[in-house]
Amino acid sequence: MSIRILPFFAAAVLAAQDPAERNYQLHCAFCHGQGDDGFAANLKSPRLPQAPTDAAMFNIIRNGIPGSDMPQALGLTDAEIWQLVAYVRAMGRSAPARVPGDVPRGEALYRGKGACAACHMIGGQGGRQGPDLTDIGAKRSPANLRASLTDPEASIAGGFLLVNLATRDGRKISGVRLNENTFSIQVRDLSDKIHSLRKTDLADLKKELGKSTMPSLKSWSAAELDDLVAYLFSLRGGL
Repeated sequence: MSIRILPFFAAAVLAAQDPAERNYQLHCAFCHGQGDDGFAANLKSPRLPQAPTDAAMFNIIRNGIPGSDMPQALGLTDAEIWQLVAYVRAMGRSAPARVPGDVPRGEALYRGKGACAACHMIGGQGGRQGPDLTDIGAKRSPANLRASLTDPEASIAGGFLLVNLATRDGRKISGVRLNENTFSIQVRDLSDKIHSLRKTDLADLKKELGKSTMPSLKSWSAAELDDLVAYLFSLRGGL
C-alpha cells in the first residue's frame, strides 16, 4: 500500500467504526490500549475504584484526574462522553486478559525473593510503605504492572511522595508523606514509625518528586517477571 494512501485508509477505518469505539481509539487507546494491555489503568474490570458509578466515570472522562496522567477529554460532547462510559462498562463485563506466567510461583516470588510484603499490603497483611495491592489486578493492566516492576519511578502512586527531613536538633528522617499543611507535616519512616513535626522545627524539607523507594526488578528473568505479574494481576479484591 502506498504511504500516501495510509492516512486515508486509517481515516476510513475510523469512520466505519461505532462512534463510541472510534472515540475510544482516538482519545483513550494510547494509554489504555484495548482495556487491559496498555500502561494506564485496567478497564476490563467489573469494578473501577476511581469510577464506581457511571456519573463518576463521566466526570473523570470530562475533567480528568488532577495530579495524575489522566487528562480531560477535549472536543467531546456530553453525549459522546456518555457513549464512552457505556463502552468502557461493556469492557468491564468481558473476561480479563490471559497473561503468561504461573500464579503460585509468582506468589512465592512476591513473598520470597522480592520481599514485596515488607512494603505492600494484601488483605490487611504486609507493610504500608507502598500502595495496597489487595485489588491491584482490577486496577492495573498487565503491561502497567510489568512497567511498574521494572521502572518504579516511571509512575508514582498518589499519596506516596518520598520526603527527606532534617530537624533543627540534628535528626534526619526519610519516608512517605502522610499529611502536610502550612504548619506541620506527618511522615511514616522506613521502619513504619510515624513522625508528626512542626515546620518551624525543621532545618530542611526536601520533596523527592518522581522518586521511589521500590527497587527495579530489571535484573529478574523474563519468566520471573511473568510469574510475578500473573500473581499481581490475579489480585482482584474478591471479585
